[in-house]
Amino acid sequence: MNKVYSFFVIPMKRTLLTAGAIALSLSFLVTTASHAKTSPSSPSPTPSPTPAPVAIKAGRLLDVKTGKIANNVFILIENHRVKSIASAAPAGVRVIDLSSAFVMPGMVDCHAHILGDLSDQSPGASFRMSSAKKTLWGMKNLKVWLAQGFTTLRDAGEDDLGYGQLALRDAIDAGWIQGPRMQSSGNFVSLNGGHGDSEDFVAPDQELPLRPNIADTVDDVARAVRRDVKYGADWIKLMGTGGVADLTSNFKVQELSEEQMAKAVEVAHRAGKRVMVHAEGTEGIKAAVRAGVDTIEHGTMLDDEGAALMAQKGTWLVPTLFTFQHGVELGTSHGQDPISLAKTKEILAYQQPAFTRALNAHLRIAVGIDDEPQFLPKEVEALVRGGMTPLEALQAATINGAELLKWSDRIGTIEPGKFADIIGLDGNPLQDINAIERVVFVMKDGVIIKNDLGANATSKN
Repeated sequence: MNKVYSFFVIPMKRTLLTAGAIALSLSFLVTTASHAKTSPSSPSPTPSPTPAPVAIKAGRLLDVKTGKIANNVFILIENHRVKSIASAAPAGVRVIDLSSAFVMPGMVDCHAHILGDLSDQSPGASFRMSSAKKTLWGMKNLKVWLAQGFTTLRDAGEDDLGYGQLALRDAIDAGWIQGPRMQSSGNFVSLNGGHGDSEDFVAPDQELPLRPNIADTVDDVARAVRRDVKYGADWIKLMGTGGVADLTSNFKVQELSEEQMAKAVEVAHRAGKRVMVHAEGTEGIKAAVRAGVDTIEHGTMLDDEGAALMAQKGTWLVPTLFTFQHGVELGTSHGQDPISLAKTKEILAYQQPAFTRALNAHLRIAVGIDDEPQFLPKEVEALVRGGMTPLEALQAATINGAELLKWSDRIGTIEPGKFADIIGLDGNPLQDINAIERVVFVMKDGVIIKNDLGANATSKN
């Protein structure tokens, strides 16, 4: 028995108590998630004692709307929000000296997966980990998002039937744990054998009971969407086409029908939720846009007709450029199956032409990593390599992400009335986008999360 449960604490008696405590704690979090649903339309500052007013002296403060830089200004923060921006700090207020830093708003990741060991790309990895353990990994992972300067994220779906991501979202809002403010999808709504069917590695005679996210008919889709809504999802995640990470699907092939996706949109929008679609193949992208979805994820084989349709409908694109590039770099070193690797290499040929079409069509684009969070800056850099200017890439990571989430009234810029989500960089990313990797200061909700400048950076005015 001790060998089977070797990842828990030894001896066995203590092991069972520890495992039980973890499971009970996570069960409570998941139960809370299903009853304390968060609406994207309502503010959700992390509850905490109101910190004393503080001022940040910004050596260079970026206005991400215009690209203009203000030098040596003071950002006054009070009650978790920006109160004013002025040339001097009020008397008696503590000052955080970021005079050597490039100061900008906290960034937004619109395509995150937060649960489990994100470095394990092996088939069946999810089945080797309990919901409780995935969620504990999630708590660890969320700290990396913050450390990289991403103070807000949208979870793009998980295969955890216990909805650990929703529990973490609500735990952050309640102030129980530290993490970015979140909106989240539920499970992946997928065809049987489609890109979101987690059992693609299982032999026919070892098949497991059908999971509740599997939807082969229009009615199945409505049922799966209602389950996600029931347990508190902000977004519905559809698998509109095949993908590259699984072993069986074809990324060029549409999976969910247009009628199925339209039903998901109908049910979700009626419930006040929104719909994001994994769509790599050309026809699947266009079917999803015609069905009325809110965002296209990847869009890797976007054609001119699809780009024009997205522009007409105002559909968002989250291109996730880096994760495909990174997959080829890693090869099979992190457990990626050779079948998946071959598909990743093949799809890269379509990526740049599709992204160029998106830029030429002036599509609304937001940043999403779809990878381990330590690589978040690489996605911003990939957008620049793909054809954006550095300012456009920074806008995709800030004001565009805020607009996609319908949170422009509270995040995305450093302005009076908005949450004090502020980061400092060592270097100017407008001149060298790689400076986005050198995050030296992070504040969320007016609370310092990271300060690599040391104690000398704080003084009394």
